Amino acid sequence: MSRLRTPPGPDERFQGPRDAPVILVEYGDYQCPYCGQAYWEVKQLQQRMGPRMGFVFRDFPLTQAHPQALQAAEAAHAADAQGHFWRMHDLLFENQDRLERSGLLALAEALTLDLDRFRADLDSHRFEERVRRDFMDGVRSGVNGTPTFFANGHRHDGPFDARTLLEALTGGLGASR
Repeated sequence: MSRLRTPPGPDERFQGPRDAPVILVEYGDYQCPYCGQAYWEVKQLQQRMGPRMGFVFRDFPLTQAHPQALQAAEAAHAADAQGHFWRMHDLLFENQDRLERSGLLALAEALTLDLDRFRADLDSHRFEERVRRDFMDGVRSGVNGTPTFFANGHRHDGPFDARTLLEALTGGLGASR
């Protein structure tokens, strides 16, 4: 079983308490249909676990299979620069059919982002290095597809439904709590 090489750091986008007893890290691709399914499972898991779980999303765009994934990841970071990473993250997964440039601009507009700044960030590829850093960290941790989850630092190779992820995070102890 692979281990997460780089634990969540202070510059990561984090949902939930950073000192939560269980931490779930996902390497994902905004254009991946399986990541789109996993998005809803993670939402269920977050509702069930509440403050007992922290969640980190890291970029792993599979650009050969998903040509819009890199630009979508950059869009999430461009939104993050304006304080709206998680809102954009959610919109990207909820609108996987709108990941072309005009769709990303429409999502940014829906979030009332500064569109000139957002466009400039996309055009300059300001966040491409950040996305590639996540990707390479994933490779070093044994990620070779999406979604890939690490439950408390250990790679989870089973199904990614909420129940199975809960068991991976809690060792079966938190399933009934």
